[in-house]
Amino acid sequence: MCKNEKWVRSLVDDHAVAEVSRRQRAMLTYAVKLTVTPGAMTVDDLVVMRDLGLTDCDILDVNQVVGYFAYVNRLADGLGVVTDAYAETAYSTLLERTNPVSS
Repeated sequence: MCKNEKWVRSLVDDHAVAEVSRRQRAMLTYAVKLTVTPGAMTVDDLVVMRDLGLTDCDILDVNQVVGYFAYVNRLADGLGVVTDAYAETAYSTLLERTNPVSS
């Protein structure tokens, strides 16, 4: 548990409207795009963060953290590691928000 579960839930539900700074929102947007659609990344994704004052070293840090989590999750999936309900819900919410099913 954390001190502010409502805030954490707002990040999981939709980081674009969560109460975060513009820099944090840019990093989160980059992280989501790199996670969900890595082939769609462009230099423009970096420019947004640079324009908000992030250095190339800062951007590399974000990139490496996102990449590390993707790597670890792929390993866990490949080994059949069972995740907890919170992680499953968060991932499902992310997928639904980024890949809506047409009716």
